[in-house]
Amino acid sequence: MRVSKLYQDSQKPVISFEFFPPRDEKAGQAFDKTIDALKPLSPDFMTMTFGAGGSTKDGSYQAVKNLMGREIPTVAYLAGFGLSPDYITQVLDRYRELGVETIFTIRGDEPREKDFQPHPDSFPYACDLIKFIASKYDFDLGCAGYPEGHIDAESLDKDIEHLKRKVDNGAKYVVCQYCYDEDFFFAYVDKCRAAGIQVPIIPGIMPVYTVKLTRMLAKICGTTIVNDMAANLDKLEGADAQAVLDYGVEFALEQCRGLLKKGVPGLHIYTMNRAPSTTRILTALRDENLL
Repeated sequence: MRVSKLYQDSQKPVISFEFFPPRDEKAGQAFDKTIDALKPLSPDFMTMTFGAGGSTKDGSYQAVKNLMGREIPTVAYLAGFGLSPDYITQVLDRYRELGVETIFTIRGDEPREKDFQPHPDSFPYACDLIKFIASKYDFDLGCAGYPEGHIDAESLDKDIEHLKRKVDNGAKYVVCQYCYDEDFFFAYVDKCRAAGIQVPIIPGIMPVYTVKLTRMLAKICGTTIVNDMAANLDKLEGADAQAVLDYGVEFALEQCRGLLKKGVPGLHIYTMNRAPSTTRILTALRDENLL
């Protein structure tokens, strides 16, 4: 399954779900139940992440194998920070043998382990990793975009220059880090188009799952919690879990409606390995004939 062809050929918005590899047997059982719940929604593909410094290499591989064994079109992440070309080649060879056709490439974060030492020949940026993969393999390659700028970027404009290098080096589609104001996304797309980036650019959707998680992820990612959301999160502090999930679904639904009505090529939902919110969002959008 080559994702760029999906965006090229689909007559309707392409829907994708993102997951991270389960860390132990109990999490694996929960993951299987989540996939069982979400597969009937028939997303166009699912994506599996890859831990910093290769920390989830085997877990990511097994999770990708699990999804593909269920005949689910699957994209494998590759986070290249600190990894040697030989290590990356070993990872990619295994995915190729498994039948993976699309790799989502990111630089990735520096591992938290104090004794981690980046390999001297590792790739400093995602654009370098993409160039390396494109020179050796026939994978379809995706890359990340940041509507509010990468948290380490000098500026949004500089970040878009870096995105242009990623696309020039072989990335064929862009999935964006989530933001909570669709105006940020559309302004970003306009800037990318002005910079000569013409590949599909897909908005990321992160529903509110808990108040604590939403605030923590926003801080890590540099995502703005817009004023009305901030006020509502304050009100939901200490509320029961279902009330928080209900708010998260309604906020995400309103955001998706605005995105779809303006013709985005797809929606990429960060599931956090949970099924209920994604199920409600997709069901509602289809009931409204937006998908």
